[in-house]
Amino acid sequence: MNKNNSGQALLLILLVMAAIITVGASIVSRSVTDVSISSREVESQRAFSAAEAGVEKALLNPAPILSQNLDSSGTSFNASVSNFAESSTSFVYPSEILNGDVAPVWFVSHDANNNDNLSCNGLPCFTGSGIRICWGKPGSNSNQSDTPAIEMSLFYSKTPGDSTTATVVRAAVDPNSSRRMSNSFSAPDNGNCTISGQDFGFQKRFNFNGLGVPPAVFTTTNGLQFARVKLLYNSVTQPVAFEVTGGQLPSQGRQIDSSGASGQATRKVQVFTVFPDIPPVFDSAIFTPGNITK
Repeated sequence: MNKNNSGQALLLILLVMAAIITVGASIVSRSVTDVSISSREVESQRAFSAAEAGVEKALLNPAPILSQNLDSSGTSFNASVSNFAESSTSFVYPSEILNGDVAPVWFVSHDANNNDNLSCNGLPCFTGSGIRICWGKPGSNSNQSDTPAIEMSLFYSKTPGDSTTATVVRAAVDPNSSRRMSNSFSAPDNGNCTISGQDFGFQKRFNFNGLGVPPAVFTTTNGLQFARVKLLYNSVTQPVAFEVTGGQLPSQGRQIDSSGASGQATRKVQVFTVFPDIPPVFDSAIFTPGNITK
């Protein structure tokens, strides 16, 4: 074999060895990467499960701050419980509403030390003069068949503090001008609405005195009880928000913020639990499995 052939053979061997080393290094690198990704996925799942465990713990024991190590590997959660919308003048209802469902806003406090019973004894209660309700997604067409309308029911006690004098007044608003000719709802106010940085398609301001509520009621503690908004006609869920005038709201429920950690992964979960309300089915006076004939 001459020197040229020997050099070519050596070069070929070196190229083959380089290719083998490159492929081997690539396989090792890919294996290390796969192991790293798999480890991160496991840590992420553990962190999320830990955050959920914090929420469950907070629901069972709503202390202001809860924390716990869950295993020897360092998986843990840290959860905090706060009063949702307390001392605020506005809030967005935590979940969007279906047709026929309701969103309440409370004007009296729930006593956490007494089974969440309604009370103004040493607790904040709202004594303002009006409320603005915003609903619907921004850009919603006002004249579609599924354009959302609202029915607002305001509950108050004629004698503040005496639940036996409870009274309700109602108002209904429909952006659809064609439907208003048959349902006799009122029209919404002009313009869009923004509450807590979220835009809405429709709005309506209600003055309590204009609704027939005596000033002696809405200016006295424990006179106003709560209001509830029922959405109508919508075929998809729609957002709802409230803004009050003349005072601050009591807590509307509890907000749970839970953070779970495992290794280098951290996951957060936020949950709202609003105070229970009367099911909307009880707004009806007559129940029947069939049709009603007048």
